[in-house]
Amino acid sequence: MSDAPIEPLPDVPANIVPANIFLIGMMGAGKTSVGRVLAKRLGKAFYDSDHEVVRRTGATIPLIFEIEGEAGFRTRETAVLGELAQLQNIVVATGGGIVLREENRALLKRSGCIVYLRATVHELWQRTRHDKNRPLLQIADPQAKLAELHAMRDPLYLEIADIVIDSSRQSLRNLACALESKLALRHRCSAAPPLTSATPGA
Repeated sequence: MSDAPIEPLPDVPANIVPANIFLIGMMGAGKTSVGRVLAKRLGKAFYDSDHEVVRRTGATIPLIFEIEGEAGFRTRETAVLGELAQLQNIVVATGGGIVLREENRALLKRSGCIVYLRATVHELWQRTRHDKNRPLLQIADPQAKLAELHAMRDPLYLEIADIVIDSSRQSLRNLACALESKLALRHRCSAAPPLTSATPGA
């Protein structure tokens, strides 16, 4: 497995939204699909952290899990996140388990605006039940495993999210538009000068 570095794209002019946007959430939440649409609408570069791990190693995620275990995959995932966090004007779809490591959560908080695409376990199951590229779900009772993972990870997503948006039963276009509005509002609020009280006697 090779470890070719990520090639940064040229800078994109500043927009009305935060420079870097990181999408977090469970497998099946729609991070990659929404991220691609959002990046195109905003003129930003798009990256998928799972795809970057695959590109660097030349191996599929199930194969990485088989050879190195989940711990090995998580180490590679952290390394990729460290490189992506150094780029500017990007939208990143992160892997569902990226929040499990405290160092990843801290890095995400320092590096951009974090959006949690939240969905119910039922909706996530409907989207992932036929996907054989999810090594954690290749067990006897994948639906129960998905519920277990959701219960474990949901508090971590909520802990670091700047924006939480329901990704269930929405078209990609509607979801991207709603998210763009939330991002613009947050950016305007964070860029506004702090309110100051009037000086007595002024």
